[in-house]
Amino acid sequence: MNTQSTTTTASQSVAVTQRAPVLLFTITVAVLITNLFGPQTLVGLMASSFGLSTAASGTMAMISTIGYSVGLFFVVPLADLIENRRLITWMLTSASLCAAGVVLAPNAMMLFPLLFLLGASCTVIQILMPTAAAMTEPAQRGRVLGDIMSGLMVGILLSRPAASFLAGTWSWKGFFVASAIGSTLLCATLTIRVPKRRPSTNLAYGALIGSLWELIRNEPVLLKRSIMAAVVMAAFNIFWTSIVFVLGAAPFHLEQHGIAVFALVGAGGAVVTPLVGRMADKGMGQRATNIAHVVLFLGFGVAAIGGLAFSLPTFLLLGLLGLSAITLDVGVLGNQTVGRYMINLLRPEARGRINAIYVGVFFVGGAIGSTAAGMLWATGGWAAICLGGAVCGLFSFIADCVFRPGSPLAKLGN
Repeated sequence: MNTQSTTTTASQSVAVTQRAPVLLFTITVAVLITNLFGPQTLVGLMASSFGLSTAASGTMAMISTIGYSVGLFFVVPLADLIENRRLITWMLTSASLCAAGVVLAPNAMMLFPLLFLLGASCTVIQILMPTAAAMTEPAQRGRVLGDIMSGLMVGILLSRPAASFLAGTWSWKGFFVASAIGSTLLCATLTIRVPKRRPSTNLAYGALIGSLWELIRNEPVLLKRSIMAAVVMAAFNIFWTSIVFVLGAAPFHLEQHGIAVFALVGAGGAVVTPLVGRMADKGMGQRATNIAHVVLFLGFGVAAIGGLAFSLPTFLLLGLLGLSAITLDVGVLGNQTVGRYMINLLRPEARGRINAIYVGVFFVGGAIGSTAAGMLWATGGWAAICLGGAVCGLFSFIADCVFRPGSPLAKLGN
């Protein structure tokens, strides 16, 4: 017991004596997340290079994401067991080697396992988050996590245009060469900048993984925030999976470069995350969450006008779609920034597992959103897409109000 207390105290002293390198963490998160979304634009080129069928190329587009999902539940919990700087170094080294291996892979039998391991290695993102939380004073934790979350969403939005640009300049291998170099440089820098942080958990690995369900069952804030994050991530993917069809058709007729510029505009929504983080630090996280859900709902209303009111000038329609993209990102980032803040207040000794659960659930929501986008588009086109996304925003708002601490249903759930 005394040893655990000493370890915990030592870990807490890190937060007081050394401030988290926020910009470095933000850049790291932005660079690594591109490994999941960037290759989705390269599957055609990669499939042709390896002589793969259309079905196999579809699997290739998802294999890194599958690896990431597996890593969330079986690798990220190690942050509560293994000294964090060492674990971060191992995983970034693995990401660099896997990206280089993809470039050198002689055939698909080598390619697929490397893409899977690359995705699993990128879950180091979810180890950086609790590490930053542990290194930060509680009064500033919301702002710090908000800044890092902005890197995550900017990386997601810019990954596809960046991959397209690199592929157009140096072939598809250029993307993975850049990824390997970036991961190597980040690994060397983080090894110097991140202090040692030894977790206080003494569980065996099997018990550590088994404790995930116990955390879900006994932490209602974690469960609520994870489900809300999943719903808004579904809305996010519903929009971004479908918008390319709208922009490529009449009256816009945008090509890949134009769509890439549109994605850059949408990434502007990330500027709100520091503001949302500061609101959480000041005890206004609930208000920020409510605003985020309302903004998300209204954003799909703007998107409906921009995509359907063809009687308006084209430049105005495009401007409305750009505004809706920014608005939707504000709603998603607002929800997730406050969610990150709140879950990292729960159990300091279980931050790795808590972040793994949170991200795992919202990735499931994102996958459901991508699937739903295809069904909605086939059913009713852009009108159905906007309606489906608006329903997600409305559901999040209502669920947050109904299950707020102190409400009758929240008490029944406990």
